[in-house]
Amino acid sequence: MLVPGLLLALGFALLIIGADWLVKGASALAKKFNISDLAIGLTIVSFGTSAPELVVNSFASFQNHHDIVFGNVIGSNNFNLFIILGITGLITPLFVKSSTVWKEIPISLFAVAMLYLLTNDFFHAGTPILSRIDGLILLIMFGLFLFYVYKQLKRDPADPGLKPANLSNLKIWFFILFGLTGLVAGGKLIVNNAIDIATALGVSEEIIGLTIVAAGTSLPELATSVVAALKKNNDIAVGNIIGSNIFNIFLILSVSSLIKPIHYNTIFNTDLYMLAAGTIFLFMAMFTGGKRKMDRWEAVILLTSYIGFTLYLIGKEL
Repeated sequence: MLVPGLLLALGFALLIIGADWLVKGASALAKKFNISDLAIGLTIVSFGTSAPELVVNSFASFQNHHDIVFGNVIGSNNFNLFIILGITGLITPLFVKSSTVWKEIPISLFAVAMLYLLTNDFFHAGTPILSRIDGLILLIMFGLFLFYVYKQLKRDPADPGLKPANLSNLKIWFFILFGLTGLVAGGKLIVNNAIDIATALGVSEEIIGLTIVAAGTSLPELATSVVAALKKNNDIAVGNIIGSNIFNIFLILSVSSLIKPIHYNTIFNTDLYMLAAGTIFLFMAMFTGGKRKMDRWEAVILLTSYIGFTLYLIGKEL
């Protein structure tokens, strides 16, 4: 247990350094090319922080660990929404742009609804499964989302009051590429060693996927959003989470199902209900208290809700 523990600590260190470099590089890139922080958060940062989920799910799908595949994505999305937004919201109240309220949050809710309908076979009767055709549908949705972000690049330029980036192009891409490398390597170290420890304790794949693997692969989002919040980059902090949740469902599950069709355990429906409820709560929070702002008391609700739900899952397992 000593070696896995040391590798786990190394993974955390890589995550923190990688997150700091990624936010620094992404913010500089946004300013240099007059692109909004929100658009960068929804694309480069979201893809980078979702890379651990992609790696884990690709291997899990190929090896027929179906509960790991769904548990990782659904659990990661819940962790992103409840824990990461909750923690960042406690650090600083999160001011959200109008496009996030009326477009990105609804798109993330639409992604949850699409996943629910596809996995529960509302379109074709039979065993609950995410087929290759379903994966292709999700991949098309991902392409449409990227097109939407591309349109946003033109409509949502960077704030002209922002100071221009003071980093050279070489340094910017150094921070982004090595930041992503640190995030992926750190996430992989954490997940691999956490699974080894959990498996030794006799925990089921469903619980491993929803808790340890989900939390481990979400640590890049946690590190990135916390660093962004500390640096007052609210658009990257929020865009990273919303973008990652959309990436996880549309891209990662589509790739996983294209590798091999994934049998769906309907027990995950409860977790999807939780994810949908949390997304709706986030949308409603934009109209309470400060306009387009998530206050600290709303962040507390997110955190306590997740803790209660996790205890419920563990109680069922026991």
